[in-house]
Amino acid sequence: MNLAITITAFVFALGVLIVIHEYGHYLVARLCGIKVLRFSVGFGRPLWKVRRGRDQTEWVIAALPLGGYVKMLDEHEGPVAPEELHRAFNRQSVWRRIAVVVAGPAANFLLAIAFYWALFVGGVQEAKPVLAAPEAGTVAEASGIARGETILKINGEPVASWQQVRWQLLQLAVERQPARLEVIDAKQRLTWRTLDLSRFDLEGFDSDPLARLGLRLNRPDVAPIIGTVVPGSVAEAGGLRAGDRVISIDGGAILVWEDVVKAVRAHPAETLQLQILREGNRIEIRLRPEAVQQNGERFGRIGAAPQVDAGAMKDLVATVRYAPWPALVLAFERTWETSAFSLKMLGKMAIGEVSWKNLSGPVTIADYAGQSAQLGIGAYVAFLALISISLGVLNLLPIPLLDGGHLLYYLVEIFKGSPLSERAMELGQRLGLTLLLSLMAFAFYNDLNRLLAG
Repeated sequence: MNLAITITAFVFALGVLIVIHEYGHYLVARLCGIKVLRFSVGFGRPLWKVRRGRDQTEWVIAALPLGGYVKMLDEHEGPVAPEELHRAFNRQSVWRRIAVVVAGPAANFLLAIAFYWALFVGGVQEAKPVLAAPEAGTVAEASGIARGETILKINGEPVASWQQVRWQLLQLAVERQPARLEVIDAKQRLTWRTLDLSRFDLEGFDSDPLARLGLRLNRPDVAPIIGTVVPGSVAEAGGLRAGDRVISIDGGAILVWEDVVKAVRAHPAETLQLQILREGNRIEIRLRPEAVQQNGERFGRIGAAPQVDAGAMKDLVATVRYAPWPALVLAFERTWETSAFSLKMLGKMAIGEVSWKNLSGPVTIADYAGQSAQLGIGAYVAFLALISISLGVLNLLPIPLLDGGHLLYYLVEIFKGSPLSERAMELGQRLGLTLLLSLMAFAFYNDLNRLLAG
């Protein structure tokens, strides 16, 4: 079932983003009077095609769905009838060609703005930024953060949700700038905490950066009662059932669910003896937690979740909603900030400040698509907005074969006064193809590495 959701969510996301991107090219080309020969979603052998419109444009769905293209009338692609020369792409002014090329990434940015606007207007249920007790030896502990403190501002910027805290701190952490938190505790006492981010490790962005700082969401003490057992897990194989209360593990008393988590994580691939209370009877169960290796850390996992009181959790979430105009301003800001952050991260990868291990390929993106879809429509729409921005940024990179590569050619043409030679463009295409294939191979390698590492 999970695999089906992941595949469906990934294919739908690809379809939406590709169609919007290519439709941007198509629409501006038509507005400029350029004849469009084909609009293709995917590459390779056509699985479905139909001709529509005055120009009999061919609309195609092809076998390999990792992209798409809009084919226009162009003398570089083949002979053009004399009466249609004025509609050929290569006969347009350089500014019109720039407009057609920019329209694809611009469509992705506009789609992201629309998604964010819808989320901000409709309201998003998010966790309040209430902090748990930080782990020993972390930056958060050194700052003096205590359990129950709520973050109000970061470097003077108000924050209303955990997601906003994550975004603000992530940007500061990448630049290794200090974060001054304005917090209020349960007794309504206002104070400030300063996080020293100068030594933040830029490796492993696929893990939670806030957890690495020692920042975690506060949760009410949950009773050590099994609520859910994952099918096929260690917990199921060992005989645990929903409703079982864990009394002790290896003789150590268990008072809250957090005690269970700590005991299991601390003993990967080691046998644990659990004393369980089931329907008034005490029984003993022996489990051997599965060993999980992630981001250099080895820990245990059994595949069980606690029984949670929904009423107690309501106080820890809030619905963040804005009026239409402020929501539009925020949507523009979020899209701009995310685009700038993406470029900044790519730049840091290029100069070696950030590891290329953070580059993700289609497998990881598909995994995130499935996870977000299972979390709900809000999370999935936010995922679509983020990937749409990433696609827009990627296509603007000055790499031949990408939109940014064409823009680079046109920029040279503006200063040179004439188009680049066929030879120069051919060499650029070869270089761009080599670079793109190398990036794709590296991203796919990272995907496989993440899968093998669990």
